[in-house]
Amino acid sequence: MSAQTPERLCTLFTECFGAGDLDALVALYEDQAVLLPQPGHMARGRVAIRASLAAFLAMKGSFRMSPPRVIQGDGIALLFADWTLDAVGPDGSSINLAGQTTDVARRQPDGRWLYAIDSPFGVAGIG
Repeated sequence: MSAQTPERLCTLFTECFGAGDLDALVALYEDQAVLLPQPGHMARGRVAIRASLAAFLAMKGSFRMSPPRVIQGDGIALLFADWTLDAVGPDGSSINLAGQTTDVARRQPDGRWLYAIDSPFGVAGIG
């Protein structure tokens, strides 16, 4: 399962998140990718990204992402997509997260597309 287009990368992310497949989610990132899991925080590299994504998966919520808008150059793409995550907290309270992701994806030598930078909260994620 690999993304042959930048758009497919977003589809795979949604599918893997819905399936709760942490290994498959992490595999969508370059080795030294950067994820901004919340404003002001940065996870660099697959080990740190794994820990951040595991926390979101632990919420066992419903994740949805709109089809991305893509600006594509030679082997690199900028993706924008709206997303929501609805879950229930440990205390039974509703958790409703939403944002517009701003991502940079890069085509790998084997033709797959992987995330190089993932900012789920867009510019707000920069903190």
